[in-house]
Amino acid sequence: MHIRLVATTAAVAGALTALTAVPAQAAEYSSALKIRGIQYDAPGRDSNRCSTGNTDEEYLTIENYSRSTTVNLKGYVVKDAARNKFTFTASHTLQPGDYVKLRGGNGSDSDTKNVVYRDNCNFMWNNDKDTIYVYKPSGSRADVHSYTKSGSDKDGNGYITYHG
Repeated sequence: MHIRLVATTAAVAGALTALTAVPAQAAEYSSALKIRGIQYDAPGRDSNRCSTGNTDEEYLTIENYSRSTTVNLKGYVVKDAARNKFTFTASHTLQPGDYVKLRGGNGSDSDTKNVVYRDNCNFMWNNDKDTIYVYKPSGSRADVHSYTKSGSDKDGNGYITYHG
């Protein structure tokens, strides 16, 4: 009987280890809004100078994957593993199938050009690895993905696609 208990304990411990080893991006959330892709490494040499830098070439694409629901981004929050944070403070609506590129740097937000600028010339995403979190205005998680340059970016171009 003692052997059976040890075997059962080992099986439970193994199952718990398997559950905790699941990466964060394996969890699917019920949100219509999801990360479509990220240009985590801006082309060229990184420069965060506001006037001549390339932080605007680093961007996160967020898409409304709903077939029928329009989503207003106001109040949504985007964070990384180091807790760098951007909050959509203005209304920006995404129709079903529509997307927005959240770019670094400064610029004019535009619904017609599907772009919102962070108005911050510092790079948000790490070039080697990071985790991207998107939160609903309620505080619940809409989507999350982790990446590593060596494991996620197969062609080495600094861009990774999620959710097609």
